[in-house]
Amino acid sequence: MPRLNGGEIIARYLEKEGVEYLVGIPGHGSTNLLDAFNESEVEVIQPRHEQGATHLADGYARASGNPLAVFTSIGPGATNTVTGAATAYVDSIPMIIFTGAPQTHEYGEGILQEIERQKPGDFPSVMEPVTKKSFVVDDVERLPRVLRRAFQTALSGRPGPVHIDVPMDVQGAAADVELPEPTKHRPHSRPGGDPDTVSDAADLLAEADRPVIVPGGGTMIAEAWDEVQELAEHLQAPVIPTFQSRGIIPEDHDLFVGYAGWIGSTAGNELASNADVILAVGCRFTDMHTSSFEEGVSFEIPPSKLVHVDIDPQEIGKNYPVEVGIQGDAKVVTRQISDAVQDRVAPVSTEDNEYYDEIQELWEDWQAQVDERWENDDVPMSISRVARAVREVLPRDGSIVTSAGQPQETINPEFPVYEPRTNISCGGFSTMGWGVSAAIGAKLANPERTVVDFEGDGSFLMCNQEVACAVEHDIDVNYVVVNNNGWKSIRNLQVNKYGWDRVIDTEFDDETMVDFMDMAESFNVGFTERVVKPENLAGVLEEAFAYDGPSFVEAVVEPDNADSGAIITGKWDLADLEE
Repeated sequence: MPRLNGGEIIARYLEKEGVEYLVGIPGHGSTNLLDAFNESEVEVIQPRHEQGATHLADGYARASGNPLAVFTSIGPGATNTVTGAATAYVDSIPMIIFTGAPQTHEYGEGILQEIERQKPGDFPSVMEPVTKKSFVVDDVERLPRVLRRAFQTALSGRPGPVHIDVPMDVQGAAADVELPEPTKHRPHSRPGGDPDTVSDAADLLAEADRPVIVPGGGTMIAEAWDEVQELAEHLQAPVIPTFQSRGIIPEDHDLFVGYAGWIGSTAGNELASNADVILAVGCRFTDMHTSSFEEGVSFEIPPSKLVHVDIDPQEIGKNYPVEVGIQGDAKVVTRQISDAVQDRVAPVSTEDNEYYDEIQELWEDWQAQVDERWENDDVPMSISRVARAVREVLPRDGSIVTSAGQPQETINPEFPVYEPRTNISCGGFSTMGWGVSAAIGAKLANPERTVVDFEGDGSFLMCNQEVACAVEHDIDVNYVVVNNNGWKSIRNLQVNKYGWDRVIDTEFDDETMVDFMDMAESFNVGFTERVVKPENLAGVLEEAFAYDGPSFVEAVVEPDNADSGAIITGKWDLADLEE
């Protein structure tokens, strides 16, 4: 057995797991860990903030399905990872986060950056609610076992981030250890559904007159895109994904009808609310997706009969009662249901099919609304007009990245994506600034793909320092910042609830507006351009995407028109004030 110190054990084990990158910022609490990567196959990526490190790892995992490792020092470096861990946890995205910790013989002494008033070395308590598991390694000989368990936890079942607190002396201590083989400590198959409940689900779908398929983020994690499309085509059932499963079928497919919910499509909401049987796979049924469970808007369950499939039994029936609940892997169970349905009913024809004709008519009506926005050449431009130009220039398999805010509220319902894992967008935690680093991770995961971070100015400013990471490592990311001079998605909520005279703290002062061109140039971005007129967008974007290296395009958009954000088709309960 080789004699390795703690840092070397971590480096060697990450190599065994096939981890390509370690992302983080060193400090006194992680120097022993980081030193081992001077002689490792794992490349170290230097962000400018620990939150950026977690967002980069998040984007990489969403684009590839594989985890990265993040490291930080003790104290504030560690706490800076909490937002990124929470974002990944809510969306079930795997990553491993290493944080430094006090030396074991100094636990509870209040050393520099220790949290210890409740209990010694208490940072893991901070991470417990936002990770699948938080480990503390108090002995270097236990480190290989903890590493094996951490990856097993992060990748098995419902994925998610895992935290490992590594004391400084454990990082430097040496021991004769044997590193476990990852494949010998993992499930070698995915869990399928109980045959009886699969049969019940197939019976319902085979007999349905108005079936609807609702794939959630779990179908993307499980890589169930072939199974979802095959079942939909056999039944000629409309597919109404959640935003986390965008690209599960090509969005120019004749069975794709958009989304349900507050900013869903009119077609998606109409078909979802009038289905007789709904097959939901890997779907949480959140407030945004269900129009805050308002009756008759996005879903009517019951009378619609719900077949709910999820790897996590806590999600099944959590927000809607189920007719059939199946615990299992999204890919495996969808294949089981598809095979069972095909045994029961022949492929449904589109000829003389009133339901299919209704699907096409509803989609055409919705698409006409989007086209009207995309064809508007007013100055200042709308965000929709910028989205149109990006879609025209972006290759079919290019990746679009969005953080929370108006750009996401425009891109998700309007911007078509055609391939799995090409819509990289934070979901349930709705994190602003996320995309600046997530786009870097997406590009590292798929270097051959064009990657665009479509970011609002307010969101971009929260994590703008990560552009330096893209420049330093020569990562060919394209930043498109739509500038409406404020946090206008929130400003519009204030206007709608209270009126224009009650707007507060959501608009930027004109005298202190950031010059994004100067900012980008100060980061040594090689291509920078500001666009004001819509007719100039396509040409500038073509140049930006062709540039070999990070590029930055600022699009000046309409600041005051609520229509520069989403088309509101459903409802969202924001606790409006009563008269």
